[in-house]
Amino acid sequence: MNLVCPACSTTNRVPDERLLDQPLCGRCKGALMAAQPVELDDSRLPAYIAGTDLPVLIDFWADWCGPCKMMAPHFASAATQLPQVRFVKVDTEASPTASTTHHILSIPTLILFRHGRELARQAGATPSGELVRWVQSQLARTA
Repeated sequence: MNLVCPACSTTNRVPDERLLDQPLCGRCKGALMAAQPVELDDSRLPAYIAGTDLPVLIDFWADWCGPCKMMAPHFASAATQLPQVRFVKVDTEASPTASTTHHILSIPTLILFRHGRELARQAGATPSGELVRWVQSQLARTA
């Protein structure tokens, strides 16, 4: 299984059976499977999406957005419930290229990727239980 380090963008090969053993990046020793969302920017996001074999769920948000702030703890909670999914937050103000590339028209917007391809998206704040069910149903549809 290939996992891209969110800290240094190095691609790491991790045996499937070791994914839940808290693997570390071979280069920077950063956590590869943290049970919390990671912040990525324009420079690191493309490689992360393309090189991570696990599903990647991205929350496009902004600091000034009330619904985004309201959803943040729900997104973090869902990350702990779905360890087989990598959770990413992208600040649309700090990463305008990512926002443009992924056609973000409103925030918060969630986009689910697998093997570098967009599987599904939804806009609006979502409670953690609904978010977990949505991700599971999208992954089941494309399994």
